Amino acid sequence: MGRVEGKVAIVTGATSGIGRAIAKLLAREGAKVAVTGRNEERGRKVVEEIISEGGTAKFWKLDVSNEAEVERVFREVVEEFGKLDILVNNAGISGPDKPTHELTEGEWDQVMDVNVKGVFFCTKHAVPYMIKNGGGSIVNVSSIYGIVGSPGIPPYHASKGAVRLMTKTDALLYAKYGIRVNSVHPGSIWTPMLMKACKKMGVDDEEQCRGVFAKMNPVGFVGEPMDVAYAVLYLASDESRFVTGAELVVDGGYTAM
Repeated sequence: MGRVEGKVAIVTGATSGIGRAIAKLLAREGAKVAVTGRNEERGRKVVEEIISEGGTAKFWKLDVSNEAEVERVFREVVEEFGKLDILVNNAGISGPDKPTHELTEGEWDQVMDVNVKGVFFCTKHAVPYMIKNGGGSIVNVSSIYGIVGSPGIPPYHASKGAVRLMTKTDALLYAKYGIRVNSVHPGSIWTPMLMKACKKMGVDDEEQCRGVFAKMNPVGFVGEPMDVAYAVLYLASDESRFVTGAELVVDGGYTAM
């Protein structure tokens, strides 16, 4: 307990799945957490869960692809909690599963706006607060498909690859200010996005879906959101003070094959 005690964190896309698990774990470990996302009902429920467990949290509705909203929300978070130590850029969408030659410009841009511009906007508006604070930790949630390819969802792969290299660039740019920037690369994690992928393959049963993805992983099972949350906690905490520009892969051995 207390691994991020006294720190203030913003978690984007924190209303469900991996983001929800990250927000709850950071709060459990002592951080004051700004839960952000587009779904107000789910976001407020996450806050209620955190408070019921003795943590501190508040919800802000946020579309990370809107720079004016990002600037306002980050300013309000600092006004509410006094500073900013941790930013977790988790918000993301998968986009349409079409081959490249069938994608429209609008479909491509929608994924890039959330997955890439969202990380850019949030980092841009977090860094000045962290510099003022004497340091901080930014954790970007990428994907194994920011490291390896697969024959599907081209804009998602491109966006997560961009996040991977944005991480390294920002790690080098801001190291002198005591700001560390790292990326986490989940593999098959049990979230609504995974079930959505199964339905596209014609698999509607949850257990069957888990079985499909479990076979792809050397460890023989599908990960849970908390597996990623613990990786983020490590990178957000002072335990990783000598780690920046790194890629922490959480994929059950998938990319080792």
